[in-house]
Amino acid sequence: MLGLLIEKLHDRDFMIQLLIAIAVGATVLTFTMPLLAGDNLGRRMKAVSVERSRIRERERARLASGERINVRPTPKAWMLSIVETLKLTKHLAQDEARDKLMQAGHRGQGPYVAFLLFRLVVPVITFMVALFYLFVINDLQQPAIVRLLLALFAAYIGLQLPMLFLKNQIARRQTSIRRAFPDALDLMLICVESGMSIEVAFRRVSGEIGTQSVPLAEELTLTTAELSYLQDRRLAYENLAKRTDLDGVRAVCMALIQSERYGTPLANTLRVMAQENRDMRMSEAEKKAAGLPPKLTVPMILFFLPCLFIVIMGPAAIRLMGSN
Repeated sequence: MLGLLIEKLHDRDFMIQLLIAIAVGATVLTFTMPLLAGDNLGRRMKAVSVERSRIRERERARLASGERINVRPTPKAWMLSIVETLKLTKHLAQDEARDKLMQAGHRGQGPYVAFLLFRLVVPVITFMVALFYLFVINDLQQPAIVRLLLALFAAYIGLQLPMLFLKNQIARRQTSIRRAFPDALDLMLICVESGMSIEVAFRRVSGEIGTQSVPLAEELTLTTAELSYLQDRRLAYENLAKRTDLDGVRAVCMALIQSERYGTPLANTLRVMAQENRDMRMSEAEKKAAGLPPKLTVPMILFFLPCLFIVIMGPAAIRLMGSN
C-alpha cells in the first residue's frame, strides 16, 4: 500500500489530474455555497434569544452560589511547565504577540502560553514532515544538503504559521466589528439622546448588537466594565482602540475623550462619527466591488472560456468530422 502511494506521488500525470480535480471542486463549491445557504436570520435570532436566556440563568445561578467568574483563562500546568523549562518566553516571545492575541480576542496568560508552545511544536512537525518527504518519498533529484535546506525552510514557515493564523483571526474579528460599528453608533446616539449616560449606553448597545457582531458586543461590554472601575476614563477608551486596532473605532474613542475633557455635546459627536463610519463601510464595499472583475479574469479563462468554446464550436467540429 505504501509503495503504491509513493508510486502515485511520483506520477506527474496523476498529480496534475489531482490538482485539477481539487481546483474544479473548490470552484464548484465556491459558486454553489451561496445558492445553498438560505435565509436563516429568523433561526439565528431565535437561537441567540434562547442562548441569552440560558446564559442569564446560568450567571444568576453562579452569582447565587458565590462562584467566582474568571474571564482570563489560566494556562494548563503541563503547558506552563514546558514553556518555563525551555524558557520560550525568552527565545520565542515577540513584543507584538500579546497585543495580537488581545486583538484576536484571546486575553490572559493562558492563550499566551499556548501560543508560545505552538510556536515550538509547529516548526518541529513541519521539519519532520519535510524530512520524511524529501528523504523517503521524493528526493527531487537534489543533493542532501539542498534537501536539508528545504527542510529548514519548511521549519521557518512552520515558525511563522501561528502568527499567520493569529493575523487571520484578527482580520475576521476586525471585519465583524467594522461592519457592525456604524449601527452600534446609531444605537448609542439614540441612547444618549434619550438621556442615558455613556456607561449605560455602552451596556445597552452591547446587549443589542450581539445579534449582529459578537466581537463588538464583547469589546463594548469590556469597555463598560473598565469605565466603571478605572480611575481615568480615558484609559478605557484607549484600551478599546488598542484592542480593536481600527481607524474608525480609534477616531470615535478620541472624540469621546475630547468630549469628556472639553464638555462638547456627545450627541453631535456620535452623529458625526456614525456618518463617517457608515461612509467608510460603503467605500470599502465599493472598493471590493471594483476589484472583483480582475479577480474573475483567471477563473473565467481557465474554466468558463474552454466550456464556452466547446459548446459553440463543438457541433461545427462534429459536423465537419462527419462530412469527411
